[in-house]
Amino acid sequence: MKKVHFVLLTVLLAGCSTEAALQGILGSSSRSPVFYGCKAGADGGVSFGFSVPVTVESVYFDLPLDYEFREDGETVTFYLTGAESPAGQKVTADLLVRDSQGNTLNVLVPFRTRNNRVPELVISEIRTENSGMKTDKPRTEFVELLVKSSGELGALRLYAAGNNGGKGLDAPILEFPPVSVNAGEYVVIHTRTLSGQTGCLDETGGDRNASGGYEATAARDFWIPGSAMRIHNTDVVFIVDQDDRIIDGVLLCEQEDAWKNDIVQAAKNLAKQGAWDSSGAASAVSTAKATPTRTVNRDTTKPDSDGAADWYVKESGNASPGEPNT
Repeated sequence: MKKVHFVLLTVLLAGCSTEAALQGILGSSSRSPVFYGCKAGADGGVSFGFSVPVTVESVYFDLPLDYEFREDGETVTFYLTGAESPAGQKVTADLLVRDSQGNTLNVLVPFRTRNNRVPELVISEIRTENSGMKTDKPRTEFVELLVKSSGELGALRLYAAGNNGGKGLDAPILEFPPVSVNAGEYVVIHTRTLSGQTGCLDETGGDRNASGGYEATAARDFWIPGSAMRIHNTDVVFIVDQDDRIIDGVLLCEQEDAWKNDIVQAAKNLAKQGAWDSSGAASAVSTAKATPTRTVNRDTTKPDSDGAADWYVKESGNASPGEPNT
């Protein structure tokens, strides 16, 4: 007994935590499994990954969903059954697992159900400049999407690589809730919602006039809370599905010396996935003439060439959120 006390005291005096000291004496069996994350797969299953093989002790979902599950070594996959949840629905799982040594781990994690009805989308207009931030009628940045085929937006994510209200590529500026769209519709994402604006409601249902925010459109509007600037003149704006496949994207550049960090990484990814014809700043759409009324527009009458030739900025005002570009 004295030897054990001596070893424990020596370890503690060396600056290790009590937990580390106990693990040194008891071995790795005192360590809990590590949770690596979860992902919704194309087969409808939601897989939870761990550092070691585990078995499920208990599970709770915050929505009334039936489920079956399969334990496969370090992975546990849940198949949601019964009444179908909307594509891309946000669900929180409370999961308790146990490893072969009897160590347990409780995981509380949100995820999105699988969306297997992703529509064809193109980014059709972007406002990169703003004006009148202190007025009650501000022109704020927006991204407009044109829906080319019917489907579901749930769980799709919109990114702006230059968005460093601290985030950049670490987090999307918007993850869509479940919403059905039809071919020919426009979706407008307003990337700021100032405190003076009221009635800025996300239009997820059939009412396109539910939102009362300034510059709310006759199309489907979404509003990102807060006044931080999320779209820039030099940027890479793109939308991805649950498998991180780029659905569409556009490179924007006002100054080549701002082409760095997350912007460079995002541009390379677009080129790698065939969503843009090159990753260099020289291949980007020039935003030098962009203003709050002169937005960056795609010519949607032409086939998508995944390059700057598809885009233009007019000499005079042409902002048309939620409407065809002219």
